Amino acid sequence: MWSTLIAFLGACTLIAASPGPSTMLIIRQSLHSKRHGFLTVLGNETGVFVWGVVAACGLTALLAASELAYDTLRVVGAITLIWFGGKALWDARRSRGTEGEPEAETPYRSGWSSYRAGLLLNLANPKAAVFAMSFLPQFVPSGAPHLPAMVALAAIWAVYEIGYYGIYVWFIGRMRALISRANVRRRLEQVSGGVLVLLGVRMAME
Repeated sequence: MWSTLIAFLGACTLIAASPGPSTMLIIRQSLHSKRHGFLTVLGNETGVFVWGVVAACGLTALLAASELAYDTLRVVGAITLIWFGGKALWDARRSRGTEGEPEAETPYRSGWSSYRAGLLLNLANPKAAVFAMSFLPQFVPSGAPHLPAMVALAAIWAVYEIGYYGIYVWFIGRMRALISRANVRRRLEQVSGGVLVLLGVRMAME
């Protein structure tokens, strides 16, 4: 059992380390504050757990089997990615400041908006749903009840990624003095926004 758990956590590390839409959104939200970054992580991992439970109940198989359902969710996911990316690019364009000066204060953002952004981005990604369906069953111990084991693995996966992405949030917070410079902040917004838009376009064209 312990060897299975260690292998599962190793696989979770590889998954989290692979750059993707969630990583880019977490980094972007962390540019505003550690609080916003961490709440985005919580929203994203809520989505991970939801897809894990859906997969455990066998409902993800319906999504994978229905071309219409999958394509609908794919288009919604692409629009979501492009919207978040476009917003980042717009914020970068709107920002003001000269070389070496701190950026002006950004408008107030609620914690709920950050949590919702992470949750929405994950739930709108059909790849996350299908991946959960194919990934989790590989680590269900032989002879264990399928549903409780899958739900437990989904919970472990989500909690583990909270810790993993929490390191990103902490690191960006430690770099706050550098990131708070207007030109650096603007470049990071442009990069994260551009990547999100490209990922959205790629998802739409698949």
